[in-house]
Amino acid sequence: MTPILSVRDLVIDYPRPGKPPFRAVNQISFEVREQAFFGIVGESGCGKSTTAKALCGLQPITSGTIAFAPMPRGAVQMIFQDAVGSLNPRLTIGQTLAEVLTVHHLCPKAEREARVRTLLDEVGLPAEVALAYPRELSGGQCQRISIARALAMNPRVLIADEPVSALDVSVQARVLNLLADLRAKRSLTILLISHDLAVVRTVCEELIVMNAGQIVERGPARDLFAHPKHPYTQKLLAAVPDISAALA
Repeated sequence: MTPILSVRDLVIDYPRPGKPPFRAVNQISFEVREQAFFGIVGESGCGKSTTAKALCGLQPITSGTIAFAPMPRGAVQMIFQDAVGSLNPRLTIGQTLAEVLTVHHLCPKAEREARVRTLLDEVGLPAEVALAYPRELSGGQCQRISIARALAMNPRVLIADEPVSALDVSVQARVLNLLADLRAKRSLTILLISHDLAVVRTVCEELIVMNAGQIVERGPARDLFAHPKHPYTQKLLAAVPDISAALA
């Protein structure tokens, strides 16, 4: 089966005035099959978020290739870690979601209000949230809004960059379960970027582990958790709590 995403020999350098460029990503290659729940894991500074931004076209690459299967414009959407900061504080939630529908001509004006309600329902929020401002919502609710905003574009691929790291464990579990449910209902491919292997333990089927800009381990999640081979992966597993019970 042709992968929905193929990354080959990806290199990303950050320029530094008066110094050689800093190599954030060093010749990594991986593939993601369609409708997979795929994890990219590593500590801060390992290159995972830089990779995620490059996949969305938000970060220039130095060399290598990023190839998605043919799909409509807007079919790759990103969910950011700072959900509250990604929302316009001057707009209500309804206005925020309606703006996406308007700018991208996704539905007629007469249908926007109903479409906003549908999006809120899809992420488990009541219709009255449309009247609220971001400051009136919890972090978990704001993250659900950011997911709804991405869903408005009818994506085939969601790239979620540390989407639950700012949330407590119980809220993390609910958001991850929501992503898993949406993957099943919408036939989505999801790339989950995280510094915490426990976060991806239940939801992800395949993983790559990054350290210092390189992939140090990869494989099915079940195998990697049961028999981590690389010392760095073993270190990550030993350092974090297990939230799988909360995800059950």
